Parts: sequence; C-alpha cells; structure tokens
Amino acid sequence: MRFTRKFVISACLAVAATTLSACSTSKNNVTSANSAPAPKLVVLLVVDGLPMWQVTSYESQFAKDGFRRFLDRGATYNNAFYNFARTVTAAGHATILTGAYPNRTGIIDNEWRDTNTWQVVYNTEDAAHTYIDHITPPLSGTSPKNLRAETLGDVLKRVSPQSKVIAISAKDRGAILPAGKLGTAYMYMNTTGKFASTTYYMAAHPQWVTDYQANSPTDRYFNKTWNPLLTESAYKQSSPDGASWQVDGAMAKLPMFFGNSAPDATPTRAFYARLLQSPFGNEITLNFARAAIQGEALGVDSAPDILSISLSSHDYVNHAWGPESRLSHDHLLWLDRALEKFFVDLDARIGRDNYAAVLTADHGFTLTPEYAKSIGKDAGRANISLIGGRLNIELEKKYGEGKWVRGFSSNMVVLNHALLREKNVDAAMMERDASQYLKTEPEIITALTRTELINGTVDSAAPFGTLLKNSFYAERSGDVAYVLKRYWFANTRTAGSTHGSPHDYDRHVPILLYGAPWVTPKRHDEAVEVTDIAPTLAAILKIAAPAQSQGKVLPQLNARQSIR
Repeated sequence: MRFTRKFVISACLAVAATTLSACSTSKNNVTSANSAPAPKLVVLLVVDGLPMWQVTSYESQFAKDGFRRFLDRGATYNNAFYNFARTVTAAGHATILTGAYPNRTGIIDNEWRDTNTWQVVYNTEDAAHTYIDHITPPLSGTSPKNLRAETLGDVLKRVSPQSKVIAISAKDRGAILPAGKLGTAYMYMNTTGKFASTTYYMAAHPQWVTDYQANSPTDRYFNKTWNPLLTESAYKQSSPDGASWQVDGAMAKLPMFFGNSAPDATPTRAFYARLLQSPFGNEITLNFARAAIQGEALGVDSAPDILSISLSSHDYVNHAWGPESRLSHDHLLWLDRALEKFFVDLDARIGRDNYAAVLTADHGFTLTPEYAKSIGKDAGRANISLIGGRLNIELEKKYGEGKWVRGFSSNMVVLNHALLREKNVDAAMMERDASQYLKTEPEIITALTRTELINGTVDSAAPFGTLLKNSFYAERSGDVAYVLKRYWFANTRTAGSTHGSPHDYDRHVPILLYGAPWVTPKRHDEAVEVTDIAPTLAAILKIAAPAQSQGKVLPQLNARQSIR
C-alpha cells in the first residue's frame, strides 16, 4: 500500500508510463541508439564520512575485489568534490541522487532552526508519519517532506512505474533522502537492532521484511570482537589507538569487544546502538540489503531498479576516534572485505554485466584538532557560543542594549528580527556590521551576509563565495554565514572529530563507477562534482536527469554509449 503524494511532472517526462525511451533535457540529450541496454539494477553505495585520501592511502591493503573492483576495473575520479559549504550527512545524501546542491534541495543541514519560531527542524522529520512497529520519538526522520528536489529514483518511477527504488541505511536521513518521494526507505532502529520503514511508504512491512527479522539477525553479533585485520606494522601511517583526544581515551583500542560476557547476558538497547560504531554496523546493513534484493526481486526483469545503500559506521568511527586513527584505517579495511563479499553475491544473483555500481561519500572528515596540532598544524575547537556573546556586545555598542544575536543555525548567525523591527533597525546594515566583526575573530577567516547571498553580489572568486551560496536556501538559512580556519571546528567537546566545513578535506570524496557495459576503466584527474553522479546514472539508465540537477555527465561512458 502506498499513500497518495502530489508531484509536479515536467513536460519532457509526459511519456508513456511504461517506456524507458530517453527525453531531452537542457543539460544532457541521451540518445535512444545506445547499443548497451540499461542495467537491470543500479547500486549506489554511500560510505558515510569517507574522505578520498583514505581510499588512496590504503589502496595497497585492499582485497582484490572490494574497492579494487572500482579502482582496477572501473572509473575512478581522483578530484571529486562537493561544491557547497555545509558538508554534513543530510546535505550530502540529498545531493547525490538529485544532482542538486542545498540551494535547490532545501536540505541545508542535518537540522536547522526555524527562524520564525526558533524550533529545531530535523531534515527528514514529519509528524504525520511514524515508524512501523517502533516508537517514533520527536524529530524522528519519517519522510522526505522537506526535500525540495526530485531524485533519480523519482524520475525512474514516473517513466517506469514497475521499477523499484529501495534505500537502506543505519541513519534515517541516509535512507529517506536518496529514496526521494517515490522510493521506499528502510532504516536501522538502534533500540531493537531491526530495520523499519515508516507509514509514509506503507501501512505494514512486506512479508520478506517480517521473515528476515523474525530471528533477530543482528543478535548474531552479540559478543563478537573487532580484531585488527593486519599486523601492527601495517598501520604505521595511522595514529595509534588510545590517544587522549579520542573518545574513551585509553579504552579506544583494538581488539574491541561488543557484548557482555556474563553467562545469562542478552543483547540490549545499548548494544544495538554501540554496534554501529564498528565494522559490524556495515555488515548488518549489507545483510539487510541482500534480503531486500531477494525479497523485492531487484534486477530480475526488464524494468531497471535502484538500490541505495548508505554505510553509516565509518562516520561513527571517525567522529569518535578521528579519520587519522588506526581504528578508522582498520575499519575501512573491514568495509573493503564486506564489499567484496557483497559483490560476489550480486554477481551470482544479478549477473556481473547486468548491474552498474557507484561508490561515493556524503562528506569527508577533519583531522582531530589535537592530532593536527601534534603534526604542526594550527588547529583547535572554537567555542561559537562565546563568539556569539562577543558579537552581541559589539552590536550593542552601536544599536543599544538587547539580545541582537538570537543564536546560530547551520553555521550562520541568526539575528533577532523581532527586536530589529521593534527598534526600527535596518537588517542589512546589522548583517554587514556582524559580518565585519566576525572577521576580526581569530578563528574565523570570512563571513558573508544574507543580503549578499540573496542578491548574488558575492564575488565567486572570493574565499568560499560559491560554496556558501550553494549552501544557502533563503527560506531556511540565517543572516551571516561564517567559515572557520582550516583544522578548526565549532565544538566544545574535548575529544573526537567532525566535518561540516567548506575546506577541501571535508568536500573531497571518492566517486567510483563500475559496470563493464557502461563504464570505461580509467583513472581520471579532471575536477568533477558529486552533482555529476545523478545525470551520469540517468544517461546509463536512458532517462532524463532530475529536473533540479546542476551536474553534468561524467567522462566515463563506454564507447558504445552515446551522448550528444
């Protein structure tokens, strides 16, 4: 059962619902004369929090058919970047299959403040819908209501209603945003160790989901140990375990036990949640994806399907222990082996030449500041609340007493517009003053105003001008955007790392393509963007790119493909 949803259907897609003939767009004109048929299945793999430098640094240690399937027999893009400023999970996942940046998707962050009510808005919240067979806490991700752009799956479903679009993730946003409006999302419930969908997609789970989870497959990981895959000398390029700047400090080391050794112990909510901070989190996601492939009969008929799998655990590992750590290094090797097994199963079920795969990330990662300092970099944790307090004091000097700074939302200062109206203060003038002050703070390297971003008066050559514009969505963004120095981030915690900046280490991610009939094996050094993924997959599927797409077809197509 699927609930009714309203969509604006572009004229170029007003074709017979069961055909897959391509139609023209202003960006790509895909001919119907391509000799290679559309793949039966397109698989999108999103590794949460994977910077490209980790792929290149650890390449020699990968197994023969995990990441190497892409690196040796596919197209590798060494210089692929997100071209927006607020590099977080929701914004990245919203971009990949829409081909659009936050200025079009409306997904500016994982959460933001409603600048009128000052209520927190979660990117995929929707109070009209609930999780199936699970409690739905406030601000839970339950639908794509806040997503303002169509996805590749939405286009495919309109052109080919019998096609299926399934998205799976340990995080709700990692499933809901790639699924778009017409797909189906399943997300991991860390209270039970099971996957669930929501009432936006269906009234009850299909039988295959019920059957798969009947025996609580996640429980098989109870009392498992995460052991390093290689000898100690293999990790010499990474930071050792147990550093003081890592979460849990001296306890942050391998081997790492997940469970309870007491004789009568059973899995608990804490176990299900902690499991995500290990290689086993990715394994349970891939296991559910295998069940979905079989249960939904993906890739077995003439209607092409899309399967999006977001592998969230690498992000949890990097947040806790840093991307430079041995823990992160080894975790990526575990993922590599898990992907190798997954590809073997895909080959057996779908056929090696019947599916196309793309691997990317939703964002990169920043080095842990204390580690960055230890190797000679200027790095630190900026207390944004204190900066906001000092900014308010400066504004009071000119405009009089009052709480002029309402707060912060999505790396932007939000001014108190009610007070501005009450005191008859010009908002654009205060924006300029706030921007000028922020630039005097030692941790901040630039600041741009809402007026500049709306009016397009930002010089694209100015530091981060284009990136900040691409992250700005007037209805949801604040008044003054700021950028912290390299290797600095807003965090009052004393351990762990994060992401979210416009610096290259947070924007530089892998784009890896595989699919012999469609992809020419080659390593590319030209600059490309993550927005290029959606139109590229559209070309392979022989359908139009999503309407809001800002990307172009990647230089990857097999000679048998034709783009004009």
